[in-house]
Amino acid sequence: MSETMNLHRAPETMTLHRALWAGRIMSAFVVIVLAADGAIQLFAPARIASMLQETGFAMDLTRVVGPIVLACAILYAIPATAVLGAVLVTGFLGGAICAHVRIGDLGSPPEVISLLLGAMTWGGLYLRDPRIRVLLPLIH
Repeated sequence: MSETMNLHRAPETMTLHRALWAGRIMSAFVVIVLAADGAIQLFAPARIASMLQETGFAMDLTRVVGPIVLACAILYAIPATAVLGAVLVTGFLGGAICAHVRIGDLGSPPEVISLLLGAMTWGGLYLRDPRIRVLLPLIH
């Protein structure tokens, strides 16, 4: 009888294992993108000068926004602070989307990327953190 129970558990365990790794990969992608964005803002702001100018942000803000983005990425990467990091990442990405909506740049690549990163932030966290799955029972 215990063999039968083990056979029924194996697919569920494998599914959870795959979901965990999918969540880790999605989360790692988000962290890499945010770290790259923060690094560019800190160390190569001239590369994003035209985008800043289009959205109406001053170049000096890169010295403030860069560390904020890096802090969000770090908080999201650490399991104990991942939920706080996800909330902060969502706020940052929402601000980026809002900046493009304000200038009438609906559906622009930065807007779509921000939306996808936000979805990946929470999707990755959902797949790798059982506490989020309990709060948001999307899968039965």
